[in-house]
Amino acid sequence: MNKKAKIISVDMGYGHQRTAYSLKELAFNDEIIDANSYDGIPDKDKKIWESFNEFYEFVSRFKRIPLIGSFIFSLFDKYQEIASFYPKRDLSNPNLSTKKAYDFFEDGWGSHLIRYLGKKRIPLICTFYIPAFMAEYFNYPGDIYCVVCDADISRAWVPLHPSTSKIKYFAPTKRVVERLKLYGVRPNNIFFTGYPLPIKNIGEENLSVLKQDLAKRLLVLDPQKKYLERYKSLVQDNLKKIPEKRPHPLTLMFAVGGAGAQKEIGGQILKSLKEKIKENEIRLILVAGIRKEVKKYFFDQVKDLDLEEYLGEGIKIIFKEEIHDYFSEFNSTLRETDIVWTKPSEISFYSGLGLPLILATCIGSQERFNKIWLLNSGFAIEQYNPNHTDEWLFDYLDKGWLAEAAMEGFIETEKRGFLSIKKIISKKY
Repeated sequence: MNKKAKIISVDMGYGHQRTAYSLKELAFNDEIIDANSYDGIPDKDKKIWESFNEFYEFVSRFKRIPLIGSFIFSLFDKYQEIASFYPKRDLSNPNLSTKKAYDFFEDGWGSHLIRYLGKKRIPLICTFYIPAFMAEYFNYPGDIYCVVCDADISRAWVPLHPSTSKIKYFAPTKRVVERLKLYGVRPNNIFFTGYPLPIKNIGEENLSVLKQDLAKRLLVLDPQKKYLERYKSLVQDNLKKIPEKRPHPLTLMFAVGGAGAQKEIGGQILKSLKEKIKENEIRLILVAGIRKEVKKYFFDQVKDLDLEEYLGEGIKIIFKEEIHDYFSEFNSTLRETDIVWTKPSEISFYSGLGLPLILATCIGSQERFNKIWLLNSGFAIEQYNPNHTDEWLFDYLDKGWLAEAAMEGFIETEKRGFLSIKKIISKKY
């Protein structure tokens, strides 16, 4: 590629920034620009972004309060609600949130960002729809691409007039492709690429790193060899060889979302697995991300359970001050992880790495649809009572169900999203 793309994200939760980080190799000057916090952003623009982010984080945490929390969140969720797919019909009329965004554009919101990006005809890749809308509204001269971060999407992802828009979409699932068409996006502006998984966890086109990691993981996920014996030919055809010895104890990762919600589940899991951690039957990785209060909560739980001596081996806490450092450690730690327990966010697509998912409670309409996609595809299971993880998790292992979910995710999910996006950009530039 002679030219690279300008990668635009938003500092709102982890989903859009995690997706942008996976595309960093394509970034002009190796820079990822956050549309809501770049250097020199006008105070007026920043305040609009902050009001959206603060409200989302507030309702995400507020949702945990019985009755009133769920009611308040349901009102907010109406703005991002995904309509029923059936019966198929014209869904191109803009919703209230889209109209509101364009009202802000008329007042100049985003005009400074597009001037900041410059006048070179370098493609723009946005991992959130608002910057893509801004780029088109304020006449960005290059091509505009938008990466979808969920298995299904609301009408909010599509501009006011989709049939005449020049915004092009990278779709992670076939359902998103069909949904974009119902919203009025022209088919030639839709590319089914798959989600851009981190290339260092893939191993380029031949998937060498991914296959190596999955082969080791299956041995851990299937201690009774029930799945490996039943589907021996399938495993051999795809992975060639399974190691003879388990490379490490079963390793479970629990990851909170960007708003820090659901950290208590991590505490419950830790308490339930206390004895098995002591006996080296399982390692637990608690992901605090960049949230200091979540890191403190996890360390306090370890201390309260007298488990400090197991930090570093039996228990690992991932925390970084800077978000890209966090993403880097998260991706590298996935290579030694066997199961990921999290809410069905953008991490849903990491099932393509051959990682079975345990699904925590959904937060928002898009996560409910991610959950449906994961469960229907066989890539995940729903969490049972975290207080009894030491019982049901090991029952699942003995039945080979988690090994099956890992293999299903690897086979059925489109894994080369980054490479597909790179090819599309390279052909034009």
